[in-house]
Amino acid sequence: MSSPAFAATIKLGGDNGELGFYPPSITVKAGETIEFVNNKAFPHNVVFDEDNVPAGVNVDAISHEDYLNGPGEKVTNKFDTPGTYGYYCEPHQGAGMAGKIIVQ
Repeated sequence: MSSPAFAATIKLGGDNGELGFYPPSITVKAGETIEFVNNKAFPHNVVFDEDNVPAGVNVDAISHEDYLNGPGEKVTNKFDTPGTYGYYCEPHQGAGMAGKIIVQ
């Protein structure tokens, strides 16, 4: 069984322990899948902002509120609806850990 191909990988946390999503903004085509990977040992999650997703998208269905605690832990999302998706890391939202995905 082969591994799925990802349109992009977004790292949760920088290589030197910085808080953030890397890259912070990315553009993909509709139907492509993005992999979110915890880069460092901080607990991170990926929560989509209900006021910053295309109309009709269920944020509960695409958010990953459970924490990714260890390096290399990952979650994936397939994005079918074109538009802009804003998301953040719940424990680090106050520190500005937020990102944006543009689906064409």
